[in-house]
Amino acid sequence: MKAPAGTERERLILAGLYLSKYDSVGLRELGFGSFVEAFNVIGYALGSKPASIKNYRDEFDPLFPNRRRGWHKRPVRDYCLKVFDQYKDLDLRSFTVLIKAFLDGEGEEWDDVSDCGESTFAKRLITGLAAEQYFDSVHAGLPEFENCALENTTRLGCGYDFRLQRCDSDKFLAVEVKGLRERTGGLSLTPKEHAVAGAMKDRYFLFVVKNFRESPVHEIFRDPLSGGLQFKRQERNVVQVSWLASV
Repeated sequence: MKAPAGTERERLILAGLYLSKYDSVGLRELGFGSFVEAFNVIGYALGSKPASIKNYRDEFDPLFPNRRRGWHKRPVRDYCLKVFDQYKDLDLRSFTVLIKAFLDGEGEEWDDVSDCGESTFAKRLITGLAAEQYFDSVHAGLPEFENCALENTTRLGCGYDFRLQRCDSDKFLAVEVKGLRERTGGLSLTPKEHAVAGAMKDRYFLFVVKNFRESPVHEIFRDPLSGGLQFKRQERNVVQVSWLASV
């Protein structure tokens, strides 16, 4: 199922509707350990605030038999009811595929075969889109990137996620963004990222967003290969299998 056409607000509403209707079952289907984690990850992934997802979940809670009362002292808003009427009859699997489709940065289709393990999707969002959108939302207020024009290069294979250019310099800064579910964890660099970091040195930044499980915070490492991080080279032998047929 492809991502639905519509505004960012409609996608926020759909995420809230899904979490209200399917509650803890929906959390497990998406691979989240708690509502707080889901609010954090989905909120940032959609370029919004975690509280927006919570508010839309609470909006729909009076319409479902769950333990929460939600915004029960007023009627559900008309624009939310419009989304509710359109999607309320979706079964769990169809609704889950829909949510995964529009949260995935590439609009990739997800199904029971492609989504290997219930936590795979949540991890993918945390290490990718949610962390990248977090950086996008805070970079302008950080001294390291003050007065910089931002270019998203996540799809260009440059060895970094963002290029930042100051008007008073002909040299740009490169930022690679990583996300962690917990306060601590392991980080890995691809060969391309490692090579570019080594070449750019103090113009290369590793921006790490931590603790999506509770409350995201960030840490910045400038020239990460020469700083406080100790990277160890790891090699893996990968067996690639393909299926061939003659026609």
